[in-house]
Amino acid sequence: MAGIFFSDSAQAYLADLLSKQDGEGVAIRVFITQPGTPYAETCIAYCKPGEEKPEDQLLALEPFNVWIDAVSEPFLEDAVVDYATDRMGGQLTIKAPNAKVPMVNDDSPLNERINYLLQTEINPGLASHGGEVKLIDVVEGGIAVLQFGGGCQGCGMVDVTLKEGIEKTMISRIPEVTGVRDVTDHTVTENAYF
Repeated sequence: MAGIFFSDSAQAYLADLLSKQDGEGVAIRVFITQPGTPYAETCIAYCKPGEEKPEDQLLALEPFNVWIDAVSEPFLEDAVVDYATDRMGGQLTIKAPNAKVPMVNDDSPLNERINYLLQTEINPGLASHGGEVKLIDVVEGGIAVLQFGGGCQGCGMVDVTLKEGIEKTMISRIPEVTGVRDVTDHTVTENAYF
């Protein structure tokens, strides 16, 4: 079952909202749009009896039922739904650290394993400079062709980052990769991090 956790305050808040809905047995449904991509969004919606999908997983909480979308479930591991009050009232928050992470293992296609490494380890480091790198292709001989964006594009240190950081990490983690090549046009320096 999904490793999603609802704090007591979130349960109380949602139970109060559900009590104001028309009809009996209204539950909530949790799903992720575009799971496993950088665009993943975790959503909570009302779910009247019969609106759940046959493959949904039921999470029975004391005050109400939660239906978990089957496709989203692995991406909801370690997710926390909380309700925090502040001067303005309160806010329901959903933290789903694995929503954007593609599910990969050693048998996954090479490009998926490279993208996983980029999203989970390499891009978080580049983000401090407003940069990112994405996989364009894997060409003959196991060369990963990468493109830099954001603050990395036009940055004078990009060769060092590429060879010392990204290439070493990639070769050590993914045996099929023998090297990396940069196809970014670094003559464009508008947003470069120096």
